Order: sequence, then structure tokens, then C-alpha cells
Amino acid sequence: MTAPAPPRPGDFAVTSVTGDVGFLISVGEWLNGSRFGHWDHAFVYVGDDQLVEAEPGGARLAQLEEYAGRPVAWSTGHVAMTDEQRSAVVEAARSFLGVPYSARDYVALALWHFHLRIPWARHVMASRRSMICSQLCDAALLAAGVHLFADGREPGDVTPADLAELIAA
Repeated sequence: MTAPAPPRPGDFAVTSVTGDVGFLISVGEWLNGSRFGHWDHAFVYVGDDQLVEAEPGGARLAQLEEYAGRPVAWSTGHVAMTDEQRSAVVEAARSFLGVPYSARDYVALALWHFHLRIPWARHVMASRRSMICSQLCDAALLAAGVHLFADGREPGDVTPADLAELIAA
């Protein structure tokens, strides 16, 4: 069996979060129509063993080693990107540093998944004023012209479980 390819700048990954925070994220995903699952956090790899991730304190730059020993599924080999797109993903992800994390994103996603298509929910999902982790990943790739989903979904209508399904496909 061959080892998985190492991540390249611009790749994203999904992982699990333990404890109460992980449980609350799983509940939020369940309310959004995603199953309780193993994957409840996502981040973008920006090179030099660093990643950008959205967290309750706001989007931050973190070290990849923080996820050592935890299961991580990478988009490497699952999403085709040019070197220019990869650079644009990294630039976009870094531009989101400090963007707040907000429970209203979960509320908007839940309303949308329950087919309550109110303008407020669409606005919150598409906004870059606050983002959950999976929205940050999707927004960084969209900024580089990489559309992860071809199902007509609204910008920002993405959970970590959605990203995990994309990687598994």
C-alpha cells in the first residue's frame, strides 16, 4: 500500500473535533441535513506546514502539527487545480484571517436545508463577514475559480460533511 500524497498549498482537509465543541458542531451539521459523522472541521493548507482555519475566535493561521495523530482526509488528488489556482487559494485563505466565526452561519444553513429559502439565510451564507470552517474552504477555492460543487448550491452552502463526501467520491 502506498502512502497518501502529501498536501500541496491550496488543498483542503477535513478532520474530527473531540469533546463538547465537536459534539456541538455535529449537532449543527445534523440540523443542516448532514449526518452525524466523523468529519466536523475543515481547513486550507497554505504551505510551510501551516493552515488557515475558521474557529470560534475567528479564522487563524495554525500549524499542521496540531492535527498530528488525528484522522485527516485531504483533497489532494481529488480536486484538480493549476499552480496559479493553488496560489490564489492560499492568498484568499490568508485574506480571511481574523474573519469571525458565527452561530448565525449554522442557523442560515439549517434554514436553507429545511427549504426555508429566506433572503437573510442566502445573505448570511454568501457573506464573508463571518464564516464557519467549511465556508472558508469553499470561499478560498471559489476565489481561485475552483467550484467544488456542480449541484447549483448557493455560495457558502457547505458543511464539513459536504467536503468529506466530495473527498470520498
